[in-house]
Amino acid sequence: MKAPAISLLAGLLFGAGLAVSGMADPARVRAFLDLFGTWDPTLAFVMAGAMLPMAIAWLIQKRMPRPIAFEAFDLPSTSLLDAKLLGGASLFGIGWGIAGLCPGPALADLAIAPFEAGIFVITMLAGMAAHRITAK
Repeated sequence: MKAPAISLLAGLLFGAGLAVSGMADPARVRAFLDLFGTWDPTLAFVMAGAMLPMAIAWLIQKRMPRPIAFEAFDLPSTSLLDAKLLGGASLFGIGWGIAGLCPGPALADLAIAPFEAGIFVITMLAGMAAHRITAK
């Protein structure tokens, strides 16, 4: 029961952070990406502010023999830059630029703007299903 409770708490904290920071607001995200129009730099501060806690988390993780609620850490085994990774990153960036949403904020937005976010989430799930089918 410990792991699901920790996961739920982490998800709630993440969602609250997205909402408070403005990362769940598609208009703010698009304004951040609009470098030659009405650029809004506030999300750059959000992203920069996330770097310090993440750096601390990586330092703590390196000293831990195992996670608190699981048997082992689930870390990437490789840092290979291949066509799959670059293609996926490109699709993510294009979708983020067009919709102003990425998966985390889209799920958080289901509570705020269920219809708009729902379209994105359904499309995202369809893309995930298509990948699962074609990757085999």
